[in-house]
Amino acid sequence: MLLEGKNAVVYGAGGGIGGAFARAFAEEGARVFLAGRTREKLDLVADDIRAASGTADVAVVDALDEKSVDAHADAVVEAAGSLDISVNVISHGDVQGTPMVEMSLADYEQPVVNGVRTTFLTMRAAGRHMKRQGSGVVLLFGGGGDPVRNHAVGGLQIGFAALEAMRRQLAAELGRHGVRTVTLRTGGVPETIPADFPGAEELTAVLAEPTMLGRTATLADVGAVAAFVASDRARTMTAATVNVSCGALVD
Repeated sequence: MLLEGKNAVVYGAGGGIGGAFARAFAEEGARVFLAGRTREKLDLVADDIRAASGTADVAVVDALDEKSVDAHADAVVEAAGSLDISVNVISHGDVQGTPMVEMSLADYEQPVVNGVRTTFLTMRAAGRHMKRQGSGVVLLFGGGGDPVRNHAVGGLQIGFAALEAMRRQLAAELGRHGVRTVTLRTGGVPETIPADFPGAEELTAVLAEPTMLGRTATLADVGAVAAFVASDRARTMTAATVNVSCGALVD
């Protein structure tokens, strides 16, 4: 197994992307610590992992709260001995579907402020432990991309751009201590679009149309790549992005 003996923290593990990360990590042998604000959603993912003979721990954590994040990271290390993988995919509260010129400042800046805050807190919490142990992987999800045509995404991509700058900086500061940072870019995963999301069907078509493979990435695709990148087989990869967009994003 790729991640046997590793301990992984997934913030936002009750969501579609977070659940995909958590299930894939557990399938590859990691002990997975599921963190989020809604216990019921976390328990559903944990039940899936345990049913497949994996190991999962659940904790209610507000990833926008400094004390909550630090206390949970410390508890993980105390319980498991190390914190080897950290990924934060909580919702940043982006408001989509409203043109920029019609948006309020609060709606536009919300994903930027929330994204930077939560990513800093979880990067810092994991990074402190990883630096001390001399190893670790911090994964991000999103990355930069071309503007989405025919759909307004508000401050979403501005927030992603800020996180990429943070990821590069962390790679430069902690690389000498054996800590890697990598972003997964997808170009969109239609399975994560809520059924009641305005224009969901149209957005799904927009995401699929530019791909070179004629399809978009699935949650299972994202999880499988994340598990590989988090493993020692990808030990040369840091300060990098991994493209799992089916050719929608061209490097």
